[in-house]
Amino acid sequence: MTSDGAEILLLFLPLLYQLFAMTDMTDTNNCPCHSGRPYAECCEQLLSGAHPASTAEALMRSRYTAYVVRDIAYLLRSWHSSTRPDTIDPAAIPEWRGLHIVRIEKGMESDCRGVVEFIATSFSRENVWRLHEVSRFVQEEGQWFYIDGDIRDDPFPGE
Repeated sequence: MTSDGAEILLLFLPLLYQLFAMTDMTDTNNCPCHSGRPYAECCEQLLSGAHPASTAEALMRSRYTAYVVRDIAYLLRSWHSSTRPDTIDPAAIPEWRGLHIVRIEKGMESDCRGVVEFIATSFSRENVWRLHEVSRFVQEEGQWFYIDGDIRDDPFPGE
């Protein structure tokens, strides 16, 4: 992004922040994972434990939603024991406002491993953050788990 473009973006950040702050990310009509499905028919079923994730993508989307609603118990439960941290500080979680799936590699119901590449976006009054990650998942005994991910440090388009 050019310096002029960055200056223009900085001028609009407070407005963008207010717009996104007014959005209820757990609205029953829209799942926070941006699947286009109602929350009650999408990630809520996974976070509540009513159903396990059927694919690596479903687990990734549900974990994104868990970060949005700060469901630490679900995040830890869905993290593979070999890489799971002892705890997650909810205060360190940004206000996630957007999710884009870049690609999916395997990770279907019949697979034992999968990869999901995604970009998550967060806004604050002062900044826009973008997390670009290639996440790895494993399925054990019919349950998908997040293993780890590689963070991509790419600039915004045009930078």
